[in-house]
Amino acid sequence: MLLHLIKQSAEKRSTKSWEISIANAVKRVQRSNKCRKASGNYLTQLELKETLEDAYESALNQASLEAFEGKYESTAIATMIDRTKVIEQAIALILELNANPDNKGD
Repeated sequence: MLLHLIKQSAEKRSTKSWEISIANAVKRVQRSNKCRKASGNYLTQLELKETLEDAYESALNQASLEAFEGKYESTAIATMIDRTKVIEQAIALILELNANPDNKGD
C-alpha cells in the first residue's frame, strides 16, 4: 500500500493497477487487524501509525525502483513527497474501511 501511495505522490498521477493494489492492501491490513472474538482492532491508531512508519523506508526503496522507471534513488524520491501525508493517507484509508459497515472484506 505504501509503495503505491509513494509512487502516486511522487509521480503526481495514479493508475488503475495502483488503485486496485492499494484497495486490496487496505483490505488485507484491515482483515489482519480485526479482532475476531472481540469487537475492535489489535492495533490502536498510534500503533498502526508506528507500524506504517517502520514499513515506510522499505516501501520508499521499492518505489525508487518503480517510480519514474527507476531513474531516481530513494533519497531523491523522498524529497519529492511528504512522508507525513503519505502515512496519514494510509491511516485514513485503513480507518475508512473500519467506519464503512457495508464493507464485507470482499
